[in-house]
Amino acid sequence: MLLTLAAFAVALGVLVVIHELGHYLVARACGVRILRFSVGFGKVLCKRTDRHGTEWALSAIPLGGYVKMLDEREGEVSAAERGRAFNAQPVGKRIAIVAAGPVFNLVLAALLYAALNMAGVKEPAAVLGAPAAGTPAFAAGVQAGDRILAIDGAEVGTWGDARWMLLKSLTDKGRPAVEVQTASGERRVRPVDFSQAALGQMEGDVLGREGFGLASPKPVIRGIMPESAAAQAGLLAGDRVVAVGDKKDPSATELITLIQAHAGQPLRLSVVRDGAALAIDVLPREERLADGTLVGRIGAQIGGDIQLITVRHGPVESLAMGAQRTAEVSWFSLRMLGKMLVGDVALSNLSGPVTIADYAGQTARMGLEAYIAFLALVSVSLGVLNLLPIPMLDGGHLLYYLVEIIRGSPPPERWMEVGQRAGFGILMVLMAVALFNDFTRLLT
Repeated sequence: MLLTLAAFAVALGVLVVIHELGHYLVARACGVRILRFSVGFGKVLCKRTDRHGTEWALSAIPLGGYVKMLDEREGEVSAAERGRAFNAQPVGKRIAIVAAGPVFNLVLAALLYAALNMAGVKEPAAVLGAPAAGTPAFAAGVQAGDRILAIDGAEVGTWGDARWMLLKSLTDKGRPAVEVQTASGERRVRPVDFSQAALGQMEGDVLGREGFGLASPKPVIRGIMPESAAAQAGLLAGDRVVAVGDKKDPSATELITLIQAHAGQPLRLSVVRDGAALAIDVLPREERLADGTLVGRIGAQIGGDIQLITVRHGPVESLAMGAQRTAEVSWFSLRMLGKMLVGDVALSNLSGPVTIADYAGQTARMGLEAYIAFLALVSVSLGVLNLLPIPMLDGGHLLYYLVEIIRGSPPPERWMEVGQRAGFGILMVLMAVALFNDFTRLLT
């Protein structure tokens, strides 16, 4: 729980500071006076004033932030400082200042993706498991052991590449040509048809429901706890489990499930150690969970022998790839929002702060790479959301400025008042739906 809260706080803090820093830096460059830079809303908890007269504050409600600029519409401005007021700036400067926040979020995402590409990311090879009957993958002839080489002619390096390409094709209800290398080494093209796919629920293992999933990793003992059941039985790190009881060739998940089901009951494991086959009898110890369920534990860390590929690129290529991935994720986000509006995708896919906090904790536990990828994804989402033409968001202000350019004068105050109320209503509805979805997920 503490890790989840800390990971969420760090993510929120970084994304809010970057967003508001965009507004701040461009406003300063345009000669606008900044009165306050606040992380959080509401009551100011602590503050300091710099030599430019800007108050840097930390406020009580940590769900965003703001940059307050000198503005004649919000207070009296002396004649000497009128030229430094935000509302007195040409429309081009106002557009630059307002757009800078979401643009900085998108730039941050591109840099984070680039950093991952330069550092090198370990990802599973795109080796598929057997698809369930009736799925598009099954209909296309996908077989266990197929390794994806290309999709629609675009080369695939890892499962991450394949997953992203397939997900984009799925949301478009496309017909991708998936080139694979079979388990026997032959190259084949699997013609997949997503045209009849149901897009209502886009959470969970979306591609798995269409028959595309990684081959189940075979279990390997990664570590042994001292004086545990596994240690007493003679298991060693590196042992590869090839059978458990009567179950031959189990997956890592199946092995864990069988161990848990044999609390206090002897279980025979067939393992391969340094090329030699061994039979080891282990007695899982009883452990009662918080809900009263009795499970077996052997005190071993069980991993999979899944093939990992390290992908690393140079700085220039990484920056280009980071920008491309940011553009792709932005477009994908917009398409998903559009599909929600027309009913192709259920509103239950909308996530709020509780779900985002949960994802922050999950990715933090997985490691730095996963957490950085999470930060990049949320940064894109924040940038895209703020550019939507909804009054009260940055995109709403940009819409007003576009009207001002077309009309030659700002929109009437009455229009903007109505727009602000409508925008507030839309945001409240979206927040209510997102929170409802969050708590529904918690309860289920």
